[in-house]
Amino acid sequence: MHYAPDDLSPRERYKVLTGFVLPRPIAWVTSVGETGVVNAAPFSFFNVFCEDPPLCMFAVNNRADGRPKDTLVNIRRSGEFVVNLADEPLARAMHESSGDFPPEIGEPTYLGLKLAASVKVAVPRLDDAPWAMECRTWKTIDVNGDRVLIMGEGISFHIRDELWDTRTMRVHMDRYHPVGRMFADRYCRTDDRLVFPTAEGAKA
Repeated sequence: MHYAPDDLSPRERYKVLTGFVLPRPIAWVTSVGETGVVNAAPFSFFNVFCEDPPLCMFAVNNRADGRPKDTLVNIRRSGEFVVNLADEPLARAMHESSGDFPPEIGEPTYLGLKLAASVKVAVPRLDDAPWAMECRTWKTIDVNGDRVLIMGEGISFHIRDELWDTRTMRVHMDRYHPVGRMFADRYCRTDDRLVFPTAEGAKA
């Protein structure tokens, strides 16, 4: 079968994209509101795409009524945020934080999530996250007036001690159990893994 994007409604395009481009990593973004309330919201239109400088990008769409989400409002005001990653023990809380919370109610406080001070930004990170990256806004791109792509430059990394081998600079995959986003309210575990030998390329 074949679809042209113009043949589909935006919702149908979303379902085609999210139904097949998976699993997707999830940016669990913390930001701080004008009154000091800490917001935490997950975004699965997300990835890292550069190491020099370290850059990430995620997309923030407007609320159903057209108002900008708290994450976007906070980042536009301060230019700072933290990308936290969730593993299996945090998966349910991450999912619950995607619900509708008014600006005066911070998801970490409501859900009982511990916060820790960041090193280079005023926004705290989630203390139990296996990995977190403090970010400053690098660039934003408005898309059709109803979605903003936020690019952040990573300026500090936090790694749970037991997950990282400082000698080889590699993650202990037997100890790291991240979750990925599928579609709708479906997520996936990442423990069933494939390992191949190094690709040899064309042989003479």
